[in-house]
Amino acid sequence: MRIVIVGMGKLGYSIAELLSKEEYEVVAIDRNPERLEAVKNTLDVLTIMANGASPVTMNDIDVRGADLLIAVTDSDEVNMVATSLAKKHRIHHTIARIRDVQLMSEANEYLRKAFDIDLMLNPELITAREIYRILMTPAALNVEDFASGKVRLFEAKVRKESKLANIPLKDLGIPPKVLAGMLFRDHQMIIPHGDDKLLPGDNAYFIGDPEAITSFSRNFVQREARKLERVMIIGAGRTGRFLAPMLDQHGVQVKVIEQDRSRSEQVAAELIDGISICGDGTSIDLLIEEDVKNADVVVCLTEDDKLNLMLALLAKHLGARETVVRVARAEYVELMEKVGVDIALSTRLLSASEVLAFVRRGGVVAVSLLEGAKAEAVEVIVQDRSPVADTKLKDVRLPRECLVCAYVRGDEAYIPNGDSVLRAGDRAVLFVQTQFAQKVMKYFKS
Repeated sequence: MRIVIVGMGKLGYSIAELLSKEEYEVVAIDRNPERLEAVKNTLDVLTIMANGASPVTMNDIDVRGADLLIAVTDSDEVNMVATSLAKKHRIHHTIARIRDVQLMSEANEYLRKAFDIDLMLNPELITAREIYRILMTPAALNVEDFASGKVRLFEAKVRKESKLANIPLKDLGIPPKVLAGMLFRDHQMIIPHGDDKLLPGDNAYFIGDPEAITSFSRNFVQREARKLERVMIIGAGRTGRFLAPMLDQHGVQVKVIEQDRSRSEQVAAELIDGISICGDGTSIDLLIEEDVKNADVVVCLTEDDKLNLMLALLAKHLGARETVVRVARAEYVELMEKVGVDIALSTRLLSASEVLAFVRRGGVVAVSLLEGAKAEAVEVIVQDRSPVADTKLKDVRLPRECLVCAYVRGDEAYIPNGDSVLRAGDRAVLFVQTQFAQKVMKYFKS
């Protein structure tokens, strides 16, 4: 499959890196020679220095007739023109980054039809929704819903004082509708068995019925769970302006601190009970004055990764219960969690997950990249005459690096065992090491 990516900024580079590792044929287009040089020196992709919104570029022999074009420049208008031209040059499918909030909310369907866009990406909206889901689930590092909300993924850190630590999984009394699907320990993915134990420091992934997951997740709350009441958001960029109204409408007391007056006024207009303060979020005096010590969560959403880290550590020092940080660079996530940030999310990885699900298609409904893209949770529709269909899972001989951890048939979700049989049309949710994902997907395709 040949994939053309227009725009080699941070997001474009991350997508190109991910797709090239999966051995897709990637063509990278940008007008900036320095960006292209960085891509050429680090990734196995073809680079073209050109205007991605030009018909001349689209007629290039390496571009026209490609399977997919992904336009992720900093300009919505350039991305829309690129996708429109792509279809006219026999490129089969298109993805465009659209960051304008008004366009996404008021002209969504019009954009799809007028500019031939198959998938629209708004990284900031994707990030805001992910933060919202995590905040609504106690003790979660990550929460994902699959199969139209019938299956939920829950990730938690095993703390030193956890009552679940150092006990074999078979003795933990895990509810029948919940499966301990994966552990990450010392950068290694482990598919656990009944005799395996949760050790302090592990990132543990559980999957199953949403209600059972919500109940089970309370075991990971360090102290008596308090209802989420007060959230302070530092930074009212696009992510902050999406997230603040979500929390405000859910009855959470939201306080937004933003130095830019225009942004501060924009987010204030979207809030019902929350407040927006025009001020410097790095000011200790301001944070103390705004009662940061009583915030349940402080969410740091400036556009500077290093500043977000500093703000999170400062908020913790002043007494905030929990911190969430948005980062651009995925490699910073692990570092931030090591130095005291509770939850760090990579905007690029969240967006790349959506692209990856679209690229794979052929039954793949959703992809969630985990542990800095070392592993994935994948929702896939079992196709007729595929190797897994109508065969007991223990006889399919799936790769060891993969686990079928749930499946949905009709309106019912099930936790499988070795004797379970998947049928065509079932929605299966898998854990798989990213490097083996392509190999595993073949088992579910006809």
